[in-house]
Formats: sequence, structure tokens, C-alpha cells
Amino acid sequence: MSTSVHASHEAQFYSREGGKVRCSLCPHSCLIADGRRGLCGVRENRSGTLYSLIYGLASSIHADPIEKKPLFHFLPGSTSISLGSIGCNLFCQHCQNYSISKAKFGQFDLTELTPGDVVRYAGTTGSSSVSWTYNEPTIWHEFTTVASKAAHVAGLKTNYVTNGYIQEAPLRELKGVIDAMNIDVKAFNEGFYKKICGGTLAPVLKACEVAVELGIHVELTYLIIPEHNDSMDEISQFSKWVVDALGAEVPIHFSAFHPDYKLTNLPRTPERTLSHAYDQAKKAGAEFVYLGNILAGDKDDTRCPKCGTRVIEREGFSVRSSNLKGNRCGKCGAELNLVL
Repeated sequence: MSTSVHASHEAQFYSREGGKVRCSLCPHSCLIADGRRGLCGVRENRSGTLYSLIYGLASSIHADPIEKKPLFHFLPGSTSISLGSIGCNLFCQHCQNYSISKAKFGQFDLTELTPGDVVRYAGTTGSSSVSWTYNEPTIWHEFTTVASKAAHVAGLKTNYVTNGYIQEAPLRELKGVIDAMNIDVKAFNEGFYKKICGGTLAPVLKACEVAVELGIHVELTYLIIPEHNDSMDEISQFSKWVVDALGAEVPIHFSAFHPDYKLTNLPRTPERTLSHAYDQAKKAGAEFVYLGNILAGDKDDTRCPKCGTRVIEREGFSVRSSNLKGNRCGKCGAELNLVL
């Protein structure tokens, strides 16, 4: 059912400061005057009460291969019902989903959802999981948490495709609620985040560390943008941080940039840059490195870091074959950081 009616659901994570409210969901910590909204555009102060305007309202509902998220070590080869709403708490100049991330509330045809609807969508599409994706799921917190709990009751797993721009308290509330995250680390320098994304890097790195601590399965995506975050020194530093701070077993996806939104003047990422990034991450000790948004050859396959056996062969977003014994290498039995 389509709707343009405000979903009046009180938000979590805010406090009152005089006649304003301080939102503490994401690191912007917006101080919002009465009748105004936070930077995300979907959290509104009404007489001292903060409301989520998008509770149970979706802009996009599709069944996708889980590999499209990309999540390669989480239910590989499965289908995931994928849902998004509108708005975002970052302002990336290269956003590929800007039609919904920049949409104003009331200017976009949205579909009403209950948690039960999410479960039913998963059932009718043969999905094994629910993906909160397309726009930033952090700003949909009140609904994604409730619907994810309903999904768990129905035997489904859940995941976030996220920019990681979330404060620690709401992130910790996701323990046992969200099973996996693909976190988009957009660069490894604060200047990029300030200039290109309107945010800061440090909270994203902290979110990655906390998510791993909480036992959430984490994979990272780094979109390589020519002239902005493509130096091999930066990529080497990023890769070393992943190995040292998160663990060598955390998968890294280097993706090719396609000109979009406000960065249409830039070229696509050369394949040689992606190959060099792959080599840098491997040199840093990362066990699972993948290339995306290009014809990656065997660089989107999963190989055992101990014996080198190709344990999962992929073609595009499809799993062609696997050599597994449970979630371990079918040849030597090594652990592969796989959630099945």
C-alpha cells in the first residue's frame, strides 16, 4: 500500500535540551529545534519529542543475491529480501542511490510495512535473510531492529549494508539483532570524509571495531575513486588497519568507481588500480580480498588462506561451485570465517 502519511513513531536515542532535542543516533549529534529535522531529513522534533518519519515505510523492496551486498562469507549463494527507505546521514558526492538517499519526506511514494510483512516478503521470495540496504539503515533504527527480531523468530538472518556512521550505544543495541554488516569505509583519511561525505572517518573505524567485538559478521567495502582515495599508500594503511584492528579474516571488497551524482567528471577506476589494491591488501596479511564492479576473473573467488584451494567459485553474483566441509575448507579443514 502506498502512503504519504507521516509515520508518527517516537524515535530512540535523544535527549531534551531546552526547547530543542539532541539526537544521539549518529555522530552528527544534531541539535534539532521544534518543527525541524536532523541532517538525515527523517527525524523530526515535535514539541520536544523526536519522531522517526520513516518507521515502517519503504522506498525499495527487492530480492537480491546476497553477493550483491556484497557479502561473500555470509550465507553464500543465497537470496536476501532487501529493503530500503529514504534519507541518509552522510552526503556523499558519488552516491549511486541518491534518488532515495536525497529524497525529501513527502516527495517519494513509500510503501507501508509491518515486521510481519518483511517476513512474508522473505518467504515468498525464498530468501534466507533480510538485508537493510539501498539507503542508510542506521537512520531506520526503530523499524529495522523490531523487524529484524521478527525475522529471527521466523528463522531468518539479518544484515546491514551501512556506512558505519552510528554512535556506540545504538550500535551495541544491534548485538543479537543484526547478524552481519557490510560496512563501507569510504577512504582512509579524514579530509575525504569531510570534503566528499560531510562526515568524519574516526566514528566509522570505531563502529567497525565494535561490530567485530559484538560478534557481528563484518565485511568491508572500499570504493576506489580516482584522484581522491586511490593512492597505494592510503590503501596499504587501510589494509594494515583491517588486519591489525579487526583481524586478517575480515573480508575486504575493493570496488570500481562509476561516475555518478556530483562526481561525473571523474574517470572509472582503472583495473590496474584495483589489482594493485588487491596486492597491497594481500601483502598486509588480509586473507580474503575481492574485487567488485568489474569482471574480476578469479579475484571474486574464495580461496583457503592455508592451502590455497578454491573453496567458492563465483561468476558475477552467483556461486558456481564450492569445496566446503561445513564452513571449513573441504581439503584441509581450515576455518574460512563463513556463516552458513
